[in-house]
Amino acid sequence: MKRNVISAAVNQAIAEQRLVGANVVVLRNGAVWHRESFGLADREYAAPMNANALFRYSSFTKPIVTAAAMVLVEQGRLHLQVPVERWLPDFRPLNPDGTPASITVHHLLTHTAGLTYRLIEPNGPYAAAGVSDGLDRSGISMTEELRRIASVPLSFRPGTAWGYSVAIDVVGEVVARANGTSLPEAVGQLVTGPLGMADTGFEVRDVSRLTAHYIDGPPPKLMRDPEVVPMPDGGMTTFSPTRAFDKVSFPSGGAGMIGSTDDFVKFLETLRRGGAPILKPGTVREMMNNQIGSLRINTEPTPAWGFGYGGAVLMDPKLGQTPQPAGTWRWAGVYGHQWFIDPQNHLTVVVQTNTTLEGFCGKFVQELRDAVYRSL
Repeated sequence: MKRNVISAAVNQAIAEQRLVGANVVVLRNGAVWHRESFGLADREYAAPMNANALFRYSSFTKPIVTAAAMVLVEQGRLHLQVPVERWLPDFRPLNPDGTPASITVHHLLTHTAGLTYRLIEPNGPYAAAGVSDGLDRSGISMTEELRRIASVPLSFRPGTAWGYSVAIDVVGEVVARANGTSLPEAVGQLVTGPLGMADTGFEVRDVSRLTAHYIDGPPPKLMRDPEVVPMPDGGMTTFSPTRAFDKVSFPSGGAGMIGSTDDFVKFLETLRRGGAPILKPGTVREMMNNQIGSLRINTEPTPAWGFGYGGAVLMDPKLGQTPQPAGTWRWAGVYGHQWFIDPQNHLTVVVQTNTTLEGFCGKFVQELRDAVYRSL
């Protein structure tokens, strides 16, 4: 079967000691095209990976929180072009020139607000201010996180550039304030509850199903807590796997959820099919359309991708050197995950691994993508 090329790609990465374990699910036209678990969920205990394993979602959290925000937009309780100070009156960062900034929900959702990530500038002003990336055990509240973010001037005037950032953490607090609840309650009411995503939340639902986590080797080594990992772009990320059990650190709208592969597939497939019962088709189209014009995504080697609400949008497949067609919508999670929706081929693809960075930005990402398209 052609689908065996998918299995071969994952098994090769495991045999070459680039991955420890992985779950792969590919849906085509709403039906399961490929669903398989590989390798080990916990190497030290020889526990095999299985379909109901729970993963630290990292940035898989972002599209879920984005969807919660868009539900509130549909309900008229949130407005994309209104300054966020309406919901966060004390959050008032300054522009680079020291003048007051005007940040809208749209700016936050599209990473054009002028915020950044500490992981991108490990010795920069966010590090000096103690801003958390949402992956470490910061021990601080969201109120304190917002104060620290606002204490640092923006990297650029809102709307003038694109910069990957803590913006969705800020969106998470906007969602919480607009909904009148905590962020976990808001996401449960607006997204995960209606979709029956019983495994997914800001806390571990079943400790026995949570995977161990590893960083690149070879062979991959068990992640310590904390573990400082160099990033390909020269940044540094501080991981604390035990943050999944932390009741003190703020719930991170950009990186804080834990859940299963099947739950995330259910979420993406809901959007691919038009959004019911949580969103209207028109809203989903806006999420999957480029919202940043000609601004350049600085996480991509070429300007082939734009950005919507919740993920990047492929504008030029040739420039991007990918078999995916224009309109493909995708993002990743630094704990070792990848997802994309290909509307043209009616595909929903989710790959979750327990190996950083290979499952996030290693050559496995392209190998698996190419295997999916060879299998069709």
